[in-house]
Formats: sequence, structure tokens, C-alpha cells
Amino acid sequence: MRRRRSAKIVATVGPASSSPERLRALFDAGVDVFRLNFSHGKHDDHRARFETIRAIEAETGRPIGILADMQGPKLRLGNFACGRIQLALGSRFRLDLDSAPGDEKRAPLPHPEIFEAIETGTELLLDDGKVRLKVVKKGRDFAETETLVGGTLSDHKGVNVPNAVLPISAVTEKDRADIAFALAHGADWIALSFVQRPEDVAEGRKLVGNAAGLMVKLEKPAAFGRLSEIIDLCDGLMVARGDLGVEMPPEDVPIMQRQMIRACRLAGKPVIVATQMLESMITAPTPTRAEASDVATAVYEGADAVMLSAESAVGEFPIEAVTMMDRIARRVQQDPLYYSALAASHMELEHTNRDAISAAAAQVAATIGAAAIVSFTSSGATALRAARERPAVPILALTPNLATARRLALLWGAHCVHAADITSFNDMVERAVQTAQHEEIATAGQRVVITAGVPFGTPGSTNVLRIAWVER
Repeated sequence: MRRRRSAKIVATVGPASSSPERLRALFDAGVDVFRLNFSHGKHDDHRARFETIRAIEAETGRPIGILADMQGPKLRLGNFACGRIQLALGSRFRLDLDSAPGDEKRAPLPHPEIFEAIETGTELLLDDGKVRLKVVKKGRDFAETETLVGGTLSDHKGVNVPNAVLPISAVTEKDRADIAFALAHGADWIALSFVQRPEDVAEGRKLVGNAAGLMVKLEKPAAFGRLSEIIDLCDGLMVARGDLGVEMPPEDVPIMQRQMIRACRLAGKPVIVATQMLESMITAPTPTRAEASDVATAVYEGADAVMLSAESAVGEFPIEAVTMMDRIARRVQQDPLYYSALAASHMELEHTNRDAISAAAAQVAATIGAAAIVSFTSSGATALRAARERPAVPILALTPNLATARRLALLWGAHCVHAADITSFNDMVERAVQTAQHEEIATAGQRVVITAGVPFGTPGSTNVLRIAWVER
């Protein structure tokens, strides 16, 4: 089941993709990590999906990652007396804490933290930015606004406050219950939504610990100002372009995407590019050329993974969407300029044995034309540093820890195998060569570059580089 591409595919599971047959078909089409969206569905639904995915893993023998995506704090309007209203350009509209149903003049906004954070002149975006208001007067429990962009509003539409840090936690009580459930069922990654500051990440880390990788969804422009601190505290980043695109000008999103990918690669941490990648395939069997180019751009920039959301969760063509994403990623990798572009953005090395060995392994593999880099890793750190170099050959990551193998399913270029720990140099070479052959990564007459740590099985001890022939 080796993928013929370095970039990984994340697919969201939903009503269109929850059956065992459909999940297996998605895996066969190219899914490396399944995303369970805890904004929708009950725990019983997610439990069944966990069990099905693990059954597929056992059947195929390939570690599969599961990403549990938390809902986070949702800021929404209350109800309207008639269900919906129409706001005209230039009209005045009041938002307040009064729970009485709204009308054309006012609406309940049951979030005192918003009134605490806004100022006169602050813009509020409603219903994903379809309606735009400007605050002209505010108090402790109300805001008088002017309608900058009119439109229809209905019950419980979302509210965004761009460029303001709201005094709320990124982890709600619902998230706490969902995190506990996801960890109890073996989630490999926990994604936090609407992170605004490093303190939000630290709060998530207390709940997750080291039981899973901690993924930060960057959806708030305010978080971008503290990007390096946030990346330091998390294990991976998702460029969540949906909400990010609501709160900032569309022309800024590609720039931020590129900067976030580079920052994560510099830190040696996985990064996912998400949202609307093949949006038209929700209802069509083929994407637009612009969508294909969007996916290709993320792959060219060196993203670890690209993600499908509604396309695989509720779309009419989930298998075709995964197949198309796989085809695009493989085609980009065949471009002679792909690896040269990645090499041109060379990253400065940290002064550690692990970085020295990983960089040397990539260089040696290129010099001798090796078939692969075989990385023996316990915690996954060695494989992460190997992937940071973006070598032009596969990274065969061998680990005795199944949880590590599942987490590394997200990592660029990594083909993960759950294998017993090595005990000697001879065992190391034999295991590397045999596994490379078995996984159809190397054939007789080729060479592999091996990295490991002595004492064997000690996390963080990478200090060995070895070249081995595949003799049979």
C-alpha cells in the first residue's frame, strides 16, 4: 500500500463517507489520515468510525492516522422572531445581550466577551462575511452598528470579529469532553479550533499531554502575529483557510499560507493546507482548473498534507475527490522542478546530532542515488527531522511504537512501518534492507541510507548513518 507521492491526503469523514465500504474505498484511493469533525455528529457516530478505521488498518497492515478536530468556541447570533430578516445597506442595527427574539432593528448576541473586546469602528462579520457591520456606538452590553454590506440574516448565524483578541478560551467544555473521548479511543492528532494566542495552545497541551499530537488550526489573523510562539508549543499546524479567509482580505490568504508552510518546515513540524481545495467536487465529478492549481501550489510549497472537507464528508463524489487529489500530488512530484524548488528553500540546521545526521542522510542519498532513507525512530523525532530536509527519496520510518507510526502518517515523504525494535548493528541493516524490499521501496542492487541511534531504542539519540546494499 505504498503511496507514490510525498504529500499526504487528509479526508474528512461525514455522512457521505461513514460506511465501512466507503471508508475502505477512500483509503484505497489514497487517504493517509481521516479527520473526524467533532462540530458534527454524536460520540456514538465517531466511535463507529474509530472502530472501522482501525479494522481497515488491521486488515491492510498500514498505519492510518486519525485527526480529531474540535469545534472550539462558536460565536453566534440568537433567534429572530420571524426566523430571518433583511438588512439594507446603511441601516442601523443593534446587537445586545437581551435574549428576546430579534427583528429588523436588533438581534440578541449572547457573548459578553465580544462587547468587551470591540471598540467604535470595529467591523463585525456575520454569516461568514456575507453581512458586514461597523460599530458606531458601544456599551458594556450592547453595540449600535451601521450596515456596510447588507443581506439576509437568520437564526444562529456565526459572528466573526477580525483583528481582535477575544477574552475567551479556545477550549470549551464541549471540547474537553470531546478530547477525553477522542483520546480514550486512540486519536492520533487533536486539532484545536480558533486559537488566538500561545496560552490557548498551552491549555490544549494540558489536556492532551503526549497522548496525541497537538494540531493548531490557524483561523484567526491575530494568531499570525504570534506564529513562531504557537508553532513552538504545538506539534503541527493546519492552514484553515475558511475562517481565515472570512476575517482577512482574500489576497492576503495565499501569502499567509506560504509563510506558515515555511515556518512549519523551519521548525520541522507537519503542516496541512485545508478548506475548499476541490470545492466544486462536492457536486461535480471533476474539479475546476483553478482548484487543481490550488492543490498543486500547496504541494509545490512543500506542505506535508492537503485536506478535503465537505468534498469527502457530504459530497456526491468523495472517492473521485481523493483520487483527483492523489493524481495532482503525484503529477507535481514528477515535475523536475519540484525537488529543485524545495532544495532552493534550504533550512538552516540546528546544532544537534539529529539534524547533522538527517541532513547528511539526504545529501548522501542524493549523491549515491539511494532508493530510500530508512529512519529507525521511537518517538518520531528522527523522521520529522529527515522530512524537514525534503529528500528526493522516500523516508521509510520504522518504529516499535504503533502510536508513533500512526502519527507519522501525516508526515511528508514518510512511509511508516510498525516493527519490533532493533538490538544490534547487524539487526539494523538486515531489518532496513528486508523492510525496504518488502514495502517495494528498494530492489536488489540498490542502496539505502540508514539512520538510527545508539543505544538502540533510546529516543533522541540519533547518531548513526550507514549505507547498505540490497543484495537479494
